[in-house]
Amino acid sequence: MQIKEISDIQNDRDELSQLFQEVVAQGASMNYLHPMSDETALRYWDGVLSENVCLYVAVMDGSIAGTVQLHLSDKENGQHRAEIAKLMTHPAARRKGVAKALLKHAEEAAFSKNRWLVMLDTEKDGPANILYQDEGYAPIGSIPSYSQDPFGEYKDVNVYYKHLK
Repeated sequence: MQIKEISDIQNDRDELSQLFQEVVAQGASMNYLHPMSDETALRYWDGVLSENVCLYVAVMDGSIAGTVQLHLSDKENGQHRAEIAKLMTHPAARRKGVAKALLKHAEEAAFSKNRWLVMLDTEKDGPANILYQDEGYAPIGSIPSYSQDPFGEYKDVNVYYKHLK
């Protein structure tokens, strides 16, 4: 597995869009409802990159197996923090260490940018909670009915933080 940063979305936007659609279809709560159209997925990726958003992908066997974003705070008093967002793994690549590798890479990137406080949120009953807790993320709390899953059911969210060393 290779982790690389994407700085120009054009070469990978179709594959990223397909990945996004597949993860949403599998039930991941990613702020979009199922079915996710090609147009919606492409438009999402076209708007991702900015000076405060870093995009990393995991490549396995020549294909994108997962992705994660690092959102750097642009607040004057928040230059020490970042948010982990849209950590997703292709259904065919699950249980192969993709999410853990992407999370570690995003943490290392944050630390290299002097961001030592990272935060994230995830569906309360989702499988990602185990990963985040195993990787040292501390729970802040839960927010009831924070968002809808891809099928319209309201879901609670857990919020976590981690101080990087």
